[in-house]
Amino acid sequence: MKHFSWFVMLIVAAILIIAGRELPRVGDPEAPAATHVSPRYIERGHHETGAPNFVTAVLADYRGYDTLGETSVIFTAGLACALILGIRLGRSGEGGNA
Repeated sequence: MKHFSWFVMLIVAAILIIAGRELPRVGDPEAPAATHVSPRYIERGHHETGAPNFVTAVLADYRGYDTLGETSVIFTAGLACALILGIRLGRSGEGGNA
């Protein structure tokens, strides 16, 4: 069984390496994000969203649901850590942590 785990791990690693080679290089001006998405945000961002800057326009308007989801995941993880570690939230005068 131990050898099977190594075999599966090597297959998954090979797939990830092959797939990663197909990604555009970082900073490539010919990448799809740089040729299709970014120009739209730069040209129409302020008019479509009314946001004062591009970062706010992208995070709050274009990717609002995605940002809300990421924030919810981070909040849930923090709450789970607090509960696992036994931190008593909102209780004062009981001598500190559990």
